[in-house]
Amino acid sequence: MKRLYSLTVGFLSLASLLHAQEIIQISKADVLNRVVEDNQTIKISQEDFNVAKGDYRQTNAIFLPNISVSHTGISTTNPLMAFGSKLNQGILTTADFDPTLLNNPNQTQNFATLIEVKQPIINVDGFLQRKAAKTKMQAMTLQTERTSDYLIFEVDKAYMQLQLAYRLVDVMEKALEAAESNKQLADNSFKQGYLQRADVLAVEVRVTEIKNQLQSAKSNLANASNYLSFLMNDNNNIIYKPSDSLAINNSYSEVPSQVSVERSDIKAMQLASNAYESMHKADNMTFLPTLNAFGSYELYDDAIFQGGANGYVVGAQLSWTVLDGTKRFGKAQKSRAEYEKSKLQYEQYVSQSQLELNKAKRMFIDAENKLQLSKLAMEQSQESLRIRTNRFEEGLEKTSDLLMTETQFAQKQLEYYQTIFEYNYAQAYLQFLTKA
Repeated sequence: MKRLYSLTVGFLSLASLLHAQEIIQISKADVLNRVVEDNQTIKISQEDFNVAKGDYRQTNAIFLPNISVSHTGISTTNPLMAFGSKLNQGILTTADFDPTLLNNPNQTQNFATLIEVKQPIINVDGFLQRKAAKTKMQAMTLQTERTSDYLIFEVDKAYMQLQLAYRLVDVMEKALEAAESNKQLADNSFKQGYLQRADVLAVEVRVTEIKNQLQSAKSNLANASNYLSFLMNDNNNIIYKPSDSLAINNSYSEVPSQVSVERSDIKAMQLASNAYESMHKADNMTFLPTLNAFGSYELYDDAIFQGGANGYVVGAQLSWTVLDGTKRFGKAQKSRAEYEKSKLQYEQYVSQSQLELNKAKRMFIDAENKLQLSKLAMEQSQESLRIRTNRFEEGLEKTSDLLMTETQFAQKQLEYYQTIFEYNYAQAYLQFLTKA
């Protein structure tokens, strides 16, 4: 009796909670629009692209000059620096060549404004690094596109789960209504002496079981609604209701036997491998010399922010690091291994995608066959329940047989709607796997 009371209180508490929450009807199109606009996963994917774009923009440095400006002030009695400072300022006199003054100069102040320009001319490894960065950015574009495709598929699944949850709640509510009707019949029959107390208790246990199942079904409904809210990045305490109920979707069309290498995520993997190849080539090109131009314009004075004297330097530098230990050899070996690894990962990913496609095809065929059988089983159990209910009302059927048939009908209904979900899900999954 105490257990029955606890279950009843729990059921009423959940029901009042659902009623307390706002219930809003929503269509799948509305969900998709909100997911595209607000979903956090898509935003994260877009920021990953922006990171790759930023890396690519950094490689503009191989074409554009590097310009820097500095202003430096010193006060010194160092013989060399004091003489050099006066020379830069253009204020040397014959007296400054006195050996005593040269060796023991007075305190000298120097303020220098320096404008430096460095312009890369030939930097082969930089060109290849730029190519790798661009390829990575293109790969991230495709990956962002695939993320959007996945979210569309996830919305399909979540929306169908919500539809299924409402169907299951509806089944259990009708089952509870039928069970309570049978309980009333059983109570009347017991009062008239046609049934024993054990039969009445069996009917009451069945009512309690259905209430418990209904409570679980409503919990699943709330969970499905919350997941839909999560996809839409909606933190409001809302219970959503689909604008259309769960029904068989016959939009399936024949799919190719082989997975398409033009699919955005597979192309992204290929581009990532190409980027590793370019990085490996860039590491090999570091063995070549680089050519850079440089220039500077200088202003000197013994007062701050003044320019009593000036000069410039212009030149070009051809540099070649012949040996830096084994650092470059190790770096080239590492990039080579990363490139080979990326090729293997690409082949593995294509093979795994093909495996998923084959499994999805078989899953759809199984769901299609199961759909026909589960519908037939539901119709047969419904007819059996109708017959046994009529016989029970006339006192010609055992209570246990009626309860068993009632339970079976509810199970077959649940199985049928679950199969519709599996059938529709299999179609959506096939479309996701074959979308180029």
